[in-house]
Amino acid sequence: MSEKKVVRFIITRQESPEANSYEETFEVPYRPNMNVISALMEIRRNPVNVDGKKTTPINWDMNCLEEVCGACSMVINGKPQQSCSALVDKLEQPIRLEPMRTFPVIRDLQVDRKRMFDSLKKVKAWIPVDGTYDLGPGPRMPEKKRQWAYELSKCMTCGVCLEACPNVNSKSNFIGPAPLSQVRLFNAHPTGEMNKAERLEAIMGDGGLANCGNSQNCVQSCPKGIPLTTSIAALNRDTAIQSFRNFFGSDQG
Repeated sequence: MSEKKVVRFIITRQESPEANSYEETFEVPYRPNMNVISALMEIRRNPVNVDGKKTTPINWDMNCLEEVCGACSMVINGKPQQSCSALVDKLEQPIRLEPMRTFPVIRDLQVDRKRMFDSLKKVKAWIPVDGTYDLGPGPRMPEKKRQWAYELSKCMTCGVCLEACPNVNSKSNFIGPAPLSQVRLFNAHPTGEMNKAERLEAIMGDGGLANCGNSQNCVQSCPKGIPLTTSIAALNRDTAIQSFRNFFGSDQG
């Protein structure tokens, strides 16, 4: 009788933010259409490594399990991506799982993405509407503008583009492509446009647009296919115009 097919995982583990990382190997029974998260769940159910030693369950983040929330990002076979949509059948084995290194590691494959969320706060990535009373119907966007804005709205703050970007690291305060693209999205909104100058000012300083090296890694790695480099190019034009307005003291929109 032939041996039962298994899938081998080599997982980078780290017990705490201060601890050293190490690798641990696991094998899980193969199932058709298995994704990386289902394999991790199997390891969590029975945390025994290939040496037959019982160990601690793997830590990682997940939520929606359908590539919407962005929580389950990790580096799979050297490529940052979503573990919910990474199918075992399409991955070279053994499958190597590592945490994203752009963000501080909390434990195992779980990282702290606070850096990215702080950047979104810095650029005011929201529409500031007073919800205390009924404002009536909002302004309408032209269909052509709405279509490309919808593409930008697909961002799930997964952090993959920041992990792929060589300019986002512990020695740089570059906010990265995702927050920059959100500036373009919210400046395009008829209501969000009220804070356009404020958002542009936020990315004109240190850690903003000037830190982009135009490596194109972000747009190639984005799981949603968001045109990040197109947004960055558009923002370069917008910030140039804003700098002229600042120089001449114009408050005109």
